Amino acid sequence: MTGHSAAPRSRRERPAKPALTRDGIVTTAVELLRAEGLRRVTMRRLAQELDTGPASLYVYVRDAAELHAAILDRLLGAVDLGPVHAAGDWRERLEAVLTSYLNVLFTYPGLAQSALVTRPHGEHYLNLIEALLALLDEGGVPSGQAAWGVDALLQYATATAAEHAPGAEGEGADSEEQWNALRAAVHGVPPGTRPHLTAVTDDLLTGSPESRIAWGFHVLINGIANTPRP
Repeated sequence: MTGHSAAPRSRRERPAKPALTRDGIVTTAVELLRAEGLRRVTMRRLAQELDTGPASLYVYVRDAAELHAAILDRLLGAVDLGPVHAAGDWRERLEAVLTSYLNVLFTYPGLAQSALVTRPHGEHYLNLIEALLALLDEGGVPSGQAAWGVDALLQYATATAAEHAPGAEGEGADSEEQWNALRAAVHGVPPGTRPHLTAVTDDLLTGSPESRIAWGFHVLINGIANTPRP
């Protein structure tokens, strides 16, 4: 034989893999989310990316739900909390923070749907809660109403983002096909069968998403400020 097969490399010669850490796992998961979408961020896929076995990840992350919560908390670091310390009407600044939260969810399709059933508990989520409470307190909202109100505001914002964000394949509740089907159903109601619906047919489907979202925030903020807790 004229050739020589390459000698197997000793394990000692191979570069050592970085030690697993929770922070490193979450960082890699966020990178996967940005590159491939949330549906691809599974424990198996993440283990493959980290060159380890899925069982190793469970030492640091209990399950996929906890992983998604950690991803969401990491991304919430991009929410602009600057309005808390800015000048201007507290309601407008509260809406600005909530709109920034919405924009973070809009940036990552699939994340909003996950956020509906995931409750993060990391530092960025706590910072967001603190910011919302600070603005409600500035507006003189009683603490009990503010505490419940934050939950209502975030639920509305998260559900709104889930409604308008496209799915993994670009199809969601906001797709043109589904809107056309809704328009046809509303405009096709036989006269006299649903008089209240017929009376507001045009209003049901008018207004830009931005204006309707802003109106919803106004309703909630004013309601929180003026509705005592039972």
